[in-house]
Amino acid sequence: MKNIFKSWVVLIVAAILVFSCKEEQKKTIATQSIDFTHEGDLTIFLNASDTVKTTFNIEFAETDYETQTGLMYRKGMEKNQGMLFIFPDERMHSFYMKNTEFPLDIIYIKENLTIASFQENAQPLNETGLSSQVPIKYVLEINGGLAQELGLSIGDSISFSRN
Repeated sequence: MKNIFKSWVVLIVAAILVFSCKEEQKKTIATQSIDFTHEGDLTIFLNASDTVKTTFNIEFAETDYETQTGLMYRKGMEKNQGMLFIFPDERMHSFYMKNTEFPLDIIYIKENLTIASFQENAQPLNETGLSSQVPIKYVLEINGGLAQELGLSIGDSISFSRN
């Protein structure tokens, strides 16, 4: 009788272990797609003239959350789209590509609205800091390679408006 009881106990324990060790289905967290919101327009002018080089539809990043998140978690942008970061004062700024899935040109702009420096083709998902090198108040992020394609230069100027 003891052997039958022991056999039943072993069988029950084994059954509990088998059913409790079922492989749980992997849970995935899907991030919601973030769509571009046309909030304004930005024009880039040739250095020291009124000649228009190009115009972008832009989103603004001004709040702490917006400036910290930027273009993270997006799959890309259209060629004529960009994001303009506006900071409260002119100072050194550094950007990185954490959670940014496509290459960007990062254009650092002084308070007087002239281009101060560039970081071209910043690599997706790279967390290395990319410094403005000089104090700036604005940053324009556009698709990687566009700054060179458009022939943008230090000293070119911008203007922007809100919708």
